[in-house]
Amino acid sequence: MASMMQPQIILLKEGTDTSQGKPQLISNINACVAVSDVVRTTLGPRGMDKLIHDDKGNTTISNDGATIMKLLDIVHPAAKILVDIAKSQDSEVGDGTTTVVLLAGEFLKEAKPFIEDGVHPQNLIRSYRTAASLAIEKIKELAVSIEGKSLEEKKSLLAKCAATTLSSKLIGGEKEFFSTMVVDAVLAIGLEDRLNMIGMKKVPGGTMRDSFLVNGVAFKKTFSYAGFEQQPKKFLNPKILLLNIELELKSEKENAEIRLSDPLQYQSIVDAEWNIIYDKLDKCVKSGAKVVLSRLAIGDLATQYFADRDIFCAGRVAEEDLHRVAAAAGGTVQTTVNNIIDEVLGTCDVFEEKQVGNERFNIFSGCPSGRTATIVLRGGADQFIEEAERSLHDAIMIVRRALKNSTVVAGGGAIDMEISRYLRQHARTIAGKSQLFINSYAKALEVIPRQLCDNAGFDATDVLNKLRQKHALPSGEGAPYGVDINTGGIADSFTNFVWEPAVVKINAINAATEAACLVLSVDETVKNPKSESAQGDAAAMGGRGRGRGGYGGRGMRRR
Repeated sequence: MASMMQPQIILLKEGTDTSQGKPQLISNINACVAVSDVVRTTLGPRGMDKLIHDDKGNTTISNDGATIMKLLDIVHPAAKILVDIAKSQDSEVGDGTTTVVLLAGEFLKEAKPFIEDGVHPQNLIRSYRTAASLAIEKIKELAVSIEGKSLEEKKSLLAKCAATTLSSKLIGGEKEFFSTMVVDAVLAIGLEDRLNMIGMKKVPGGTMRDSFLVNGVAFKKTFSYAGFEQQPKKFLNPKILLLNIELELKSEKENAEIRLSDPLQYQSIVDAEWNIIYDKLDKCVKSGAKVVLSRLAIGDLATQYFADRDIFCAGRVAEEDLHRVAAAAGGTVQTTVNNIIDEVLGTCDVFEEKQVGNERFNIFSGCPSGRTATIVLRGGADQFIEEAERSLHDAIMIVRRALKNSTVVAGGGAIDMEISRYLRQHARTIAGKSQLFINSYAKALEVIPRQLCDNAGFDATDVLNKLRQKHALPSGEGAPYGVDINTGGIADSFTNFVWEPAVVKINAINAATEAACLVLSVDETVKNPKSESAQGDAAAMGGRGRGRGGYGGRGMRRR
C-alpha cells in the first residue's frame, strides 16, 4: 500500500519528449534507410542525377553523394549521422560517398528484423565489428600493388582509376579525355599535399573538349586601368615580381593632419607624394622584372609607367592565385619594393595573355619548380561546369590516394561480392547467433552490385546469381568478376580496367559499419523543449526598443 502512495518523480522539464526502447531504434533505422534511398539511384556509371533547389533559388545538379547529402536539409538526429559519414568519406578519400551511405543504410536494414525479434543491439554491434575487420583484412589480401612500375605504366594505371571514378559522373562520356588530364595535374604537383595547388577555372561556353590543362598557373585577367593595351602580352623567360602593396597615389594619403604657414609649402607636399610613387615604380623597373603582379590595386599612373617600359602588370590578383604563382615560379611575395634582390623574383618559360571563350587569361607555363597546375573547364551551362568541377575534384582525390597508398582492387561490385562470399563462408565456422548476424552483414554488401544493375536497368537477381556462382569457384579465379554495365552480364573488372584504390573500400566499410553501430547503440532520444523554443524566444526578444506585449518601438503591433 505504501508503495502505491509514492509521489511521481519528475526528472525532466515539462514538455520534454522522450522516446526509448525498441520502437525508438526501429524509427531511427527507418529514417536512415529513407536517407540512403534518396542517393541509392545515383550509384554507378548509369546512376541518375539529382536536381536540388534550395530556398535561395540556387539550383544544383549533382551525382556526388556528399554534395547531395550536404544540400538535403536533414533534421532527423539519427539520419544526420549518414550526412557526417558522407562528408568524412569525401574529405578523406574523395570518392565512394554514395557507397558509404548505401552500405550504412543496408547494414541497418539487415539488422531491423533481428531487433524486431528481440535480439540485443550489442550482440549485433559486436558481430558487425568482427565482420568489418575480417572484410578489411580480405580487401588488403586481394589488393594489387602498383608500386615499382615505370612512370608510363603508373600513368596508365592511375588514369584507369580516374576513369572508374568519372564513369559515374555527368562528364562520364569524356572520361578518357579528363582522366589523363587529372593524372597529369596530380603528377605535376608531385607529393605536394595542398590540393589548392591544382587550380580550377570555369569559363562558360565551348564544349567539354575545349577544356585544357596548364602546367603552371592561369587566372582570369584582372581589372585594368587605361594603358594596359600598350603592355606586351607575351614574354619568354621573364622575371616575375610579386607584391602585396598598392601602387597608387591615394595610398600615400594617411589620416595625417598637416598645418601650413605658407601656401607654397603645399606644392612641396604634393611633389613628395608623386616622388614617393615614382620612387616605388622606379625600384620595380630596376629589379629587372618584366611581369609585376600585386594583390592590391595598381593604379592608372603605374599602369602607364609600366607600359612605357614594356612591363606587364596586373593588380588585385586573388590571393590564392598569387600564392600559386609564387610556388610555381619560385618567387616570394614582397610587402615592400626596397632592395629587391634576384632571389625573391620568380621566373617561367612563357608568360602570355590568351583569349579563352569571352574571357582573357594570364597564363604562366613551364615553371621551374612546377609544383602547381591549373585546369580550365569549358562547358555549356553553369550548373554543368559546377558539376564537372566536383567530379574532377573526386577524380583528383582518388589519383592522389592511389599514388600514396598504391594498391588497387577490382571495381564494379567485384570486391563486394568477394567479401560477401568470404564472410558467408566464415560465418559457417561460428557457433551461436553471431553466425546469423555475420551472414546478414555479408548479404548487405551485395547491395552495391545489385544497385549497379538496378540503375542500369538490368535484371539484378539474374546478374547476382551469375556473380555468386562465379565467386564460388574453388580456384578463386572468379574473384575479380563484377557487373558489366555495357552488356548486362558479368565480366572481369581487372581486364576491363574498372579499378579503384583499396583505401576507398576500406574507408567506406569502416565508416558505414561505425555509423550502423552508432545508430544501433542508441536506445533513447531526449528532445529538450528549450532547444525548440529557443528560436521562438530569440524572435520575440529581437528588435530594438521593443516593450512588453510584442509592440514595436513606435507603438506598432508586429506583423
